[in-house]
Amino acid sequence: MKHELDMDRIPQHIAIIMDGNGRWAMERGKERSYGHQAGVEAVRRITAECTRMGVKYLTLYTFSTENWNRPADEISALMGLVLTSLEDELLMKHNVRFRVIGDMKRLPENVQQKLRQTEMRTAANTTMTMVVALSYSSRWEITNAVRLMAEEGIKPEDINEESISKHLTTNFMPDPDLLIRTGGELRISNYLLWQIAYSELYFCDTYWPDYSEEDLHEAIASYQKRQRRFGKTEAQVEGMKE
Repeated sequence: MKHELDMDRIPQHIAIIMDGNGRWAMERGKERSYGHQAGVEAVRRITAECTRMGVKYLTLYTFSTENWNRPADEISALMGLVLTSLEDELLMKHNVRFRVIGDMKRLPENVQQKLRQTEMRTAANTTMTMVVALSYSSRWEITNAVRLMAEEGIKPEDINEESISKHLTTNFMPDPDLLIRTGGELRISNYLLWQIAYSELYFCDTYWPDYSEEDLHEAIASYQKRQRRFGKTEAQVEGMKE
């Protein structure tokens, strides 16, 4: 189905939980790592389409802190994919800045080095920022922010939403307008819990390796049909437009 989108109302920040890689592979009689490899192609597709549409931030949940409990061979394959996918010139071709959030200390040193190099290489790119959440979970992030604030000796009376947000790993970007989860699961899985307080949520059954530009358009079309009220009444929001 083709969707007519209002290009003046494209969400500026889209966050995606890229779910279904393993199930996609197993349904084809393949190893789970095969699904993760196919998922990289979906990342390239969706990144290119987001830049074309004018999205400014795309945040991808790539590997959670809980994923460290997965089998060692799957983790090793995932880390290898991180390295090979960052060789892709997609970032430079589409003028995309690359950033990473998460507990980098747990990653292999060669992966950490490659991530830092990619951040530096793309630092001057301006069309869109792609943020990869790697070894990330929201509870880890909030706990880390509280620890940092304690180390800085911030007084209790100076702790507020703004000061907490400044200590989160996402302090360089706005909160997501739209959160998409693929793969049919209806949960957030410890992802950007602070940041999605007023994000619009969209769930679909499509496994991530099959996720297409048309699927993205469908999610954005759903987003554009909604009224974002941020706690206000519908009448208040309409009054602000007048």
